[in-house]
Amino acid sequence: MSERDAFGRILAALHEAALEPAQWSRAAALIEASLGVHGSTLACGEGDSQEDFQFYFMRTCLHGKRRPDLERLWLETGFPADQSVSRYRHLPFDRAIHITEIYSEEEMKSSLGYHLLRTRAHAGNAISVRLKGPGASRVRWHINYPMARVGWAGGRVGWVGWLRPHIRQTVNVGQTLASAGALGAKLIQLLDVTGVGVIQLDVRGRIVAANDRARTLLNAGDRLYDTNGFLFARAQAEDDALQAVLARALPPFGDAGQGGSLTIRRSVLKPPLLLHVNPLPEREAWFRGWPVAALVLLAEPTRGVGIDPDLAAAVLGLTPTESRVAVMLAEGFRVSEIAAAMDRKESTVRYHIKHIYAKHGLGRQSELVRLVLSLAGGVRKPNPGN
Repeated sequence: MSERDAFGRILAALHEAALEPAQWSRAAALIEASLGVHGSTLACGEGDSQEDFQFYFMRTCLHGKRRPDLERLWLETGFPADQSVSRYRHLPFDRAIHITEIYSEEEMKSSLGYHLLRTRAHAGNAISVRLKGPGASRVRWHINYPMARVGWAGGRVGWVGWLRPHIRQTVNVGQTLASAGALGAKLIQLLDVTGVGVIQLDVRGRIVAANDRARTLLNAGDRLYDTNGFLFARAQAEDDALQAVLARALPPFGDAGQGGSLTIRRSVLKPPLLLHVNPLPEREAWFRGWPVAALVLLAEPTRGVGIDPDLAAAVLGLTPTESRVAVMLAEGFRVSEIAAAMDRKESTVRYHIKHIYAKHGLGRQSELVRLVLSLAGGVRKPNPGN
């Protein structure tokens, strides 16, 4: 099989796994075969320290088989005792990191976490990739060591870099559906979902069907609209980006489609809209006489903590702008997303954050988030994945 064909099969499996997490083991098996490795782990979670870290999901596979026993062993035994966890969160994003950069030489001799990785998971010579996940979450893709003696020589690391954005996209789509309670739903069931906008496209990119939430957004027409059944963005730059994403997802001549995402900026009073495009597996059933070839998800990057900015301003002594920034941070927005929503520079948003710090004697963003969340009566909990 050529590299192009192998890559296409992996992409198709990832697109399916984004919609149905039970299919992740199939994607993992194809990746493991292409890389020639023993197995892999994909995990996503959130937290500022080992004590308050919470996993959205963890999926460990060895030789193409899901291993929930190893997942439980790590979560119950390895993770609480592992010294590398707090260090890992400071490593760079989007780079293949060898395990020797995560554990010191002494830790490789004494660490229970490393011992479990080496003896139970065939991961003593593994590499990891740290990725930004939805909202404030982080993704860890851990690739176990190669079966061949050449180790990570040759093109294996290049393949990891090639697959990296598609792994992240799989998580983005899956967590968006999980947040809406729609993970694993069939095509026709997605049209009844209310927590996220859903648009189904045929092979030409024409809209086949859309749920009520998506129709409401399209009918408003302020940022997204449809003409003759095709999807467009109102702003030229955003439409150029949208059409490029759709073209990659629905390529001609039977090439493998690639998923993609972009942010659609809205008015200063509304959060930005996250748009995810996920090509559909060929085996999906035909719907209304057309093959549904791609799925478009429209979501607001909010965690729905339900805190009124006016309340936060009154209780915390903040200006209206400071209050909105604080609440959006608590809802999981990044500084760049807040800046886009408010039509401000990122430096301006950071200035407001520092001013809030000074008012309340804070030193970290996590402290500010906890302060705001206290108004809602508790700390947020992540949506569980599978």
